[in-house]
Amino acid sequence: MILIGNLTILTLVATDPKLQSAMYIFLSQLSLVDIVISTSVLPKMIAVSLWNDVTISYSACFLQLYVYLSFQTVESMLLCVMAYDRYVAICKPLHYSSIITKRLCGLLTTAAWASGLSLPVFCVIYAAQLPFCSNKIQFWFCDLPPLVSLSCSDTTFLIDLALVCALIAIYFPFTVIIWSYFRIIVAVCKIASSEGRMKAFSTCSAHLTVVVTFYLAHSCVYISAKSENVHCNVIILISIVNCFLTPVMNPIIYSLRNKEIKAALRKLCSGKGDSDGVQQGHF
Repeated sequence: MILIGNLTILTLVATDPKLQSAMYIFLSQLSLVDIVISTSVLPKMIAVSLWNDVTISYSACFLQLYVYLSFQTVESMLLCVMAYDRYVAICKPLHYSSIITKRLCGLLTTAAWASGLSLPVFCVIYAAQLPFCSNKIQFWFCDLPPLVSLSCSDTTFLIDLALVCALIAIYFPFTVIIWSYFRIIVAVCKIASSEGRMKAFSTCSAHLTVVVTFYLAHSCVYISAKSENVHCNVIILISIVNCFLTPVMNPIIYSLRNKEIKAALRKLCSGKGDSDGVQQGHF
């Protein structure tokens, strides 16, 4: 489901000229991130659960850790960028094309990828240098909290470093998203039509559901690393939600409910061109 949904979005955005606006470029980047996150974690989780293949090399473990952390950070930044894009589209519709230009779109996308790929490097390098008392990870994959729990040395600095990185990767984008949607809600409340308000609020609530799921789950995982009272199964459940639920929901909520995406999908399946003009869509 994850691969089919996200690969469909990537294909449609790449092949349909009508889906070359900033909104759909951000969507395609989000789909790419979800594919990488899923393929870096889920195959090993399936191997562990179905075939009891519970071994992983040292280098592969830390490579998996870096890919997971970095692309989760990229996704967080992309959600922030997409929230700003929707703020401009709804609150400043007449100035949208002059604000969200191709240059700005490229800069925002590059910034999201650059920050995401660079921010977790310090945590991963420091974690790789720790001495470990055990090689048995009580987890489905190589994540930072279960690796930290195996160390024989004092990990206070690493945990504090991880929390600082989490503040940058999670709470800064989350603050921008809250600000953007607060302004969106204020603008929507000024719409005279009750039907228009309900439709806008319904769309925002669907988006915010994914945002809350994403950020709340990550906050719980890394804050729980500070606490000794959190059961390991709780952290495992939260991480499974991250790996499965969010990548499955993103194509449905962001794209497959969008009329332009549906039109492009019908066009691709039928192999026929669409002579009707397509206006800018909304989430």
